[in-house]
Amino acid sequence: MLFKHAYETIPLFYAGIALAIWLIGLHAWFVFKPSEAQAFLKKFPRNAFLGQILLGLGLGWFWLLIAPSGLGKLSSLAMNLGEFNNIKPMLRIAIPILLVLLVISVKDFLAVRALGLLGLLAASPLLEAAFLKDPATRLLIPIYAYSMLTASLFFVGMPYLFRDGVTWICEQPRRWQFASIAGLVYGAAVLICSVLYWRNY
Repeated sequence: MLFKHAYETIPLFYAGIALAIWLIGLHAWFVFKPSEAQAFLKKFPRNAFLGQILLGLGLGWFWLLIAPSGLGKLSSLAMNLGEFNNIKPMLRIAIPILLVLLVISVKDFLAVRALGLLGLLAASPLLEAAFLKDPATRLLIPIYAYSMLTASLFFVGMPYLFRDGVTWICEQPRRWQFASIAGLVYGAAVLICSVLYWRNY
């Protein structure tokens, strides 16, 4: 029997519900509390404390992907890296050191870079949940996941684009309203498809 990674056992239904809750909750905040949301997003790139928390979560998640066997539930996310399996022990030591070094040395846009790291990690379980499933509507999840992957790569490599994007969207109320409502509608579509079409997947 072939070994299945934990990501491969995620039902499409639960992945859809989780994504819908995230999208609807986030964009409902944008719609009903625009001033508060805009103020937060404008300050987010320079929020060192939040950046440290997000970075810790991201690197902790990555450590679980290379965790040694025999740790019970902590080993449940460990994945096979193929020909790179031999460097896992080095990575397990390097990640905590890297966390400390990044927190100490990287001050500019740490929060955006950390958000990008989380986005890169979060895309995988979403894609696995939708992989080779029958309903055509499942494409709502990969479309979002690949968009998130693309944005996350830019957040890690060119984090100032997050600041520029927020500034551009906030410049005109119509842009903000369109982006907020579009995200809310997308979340609602994912929720509807989850309830109507994805229950058995």
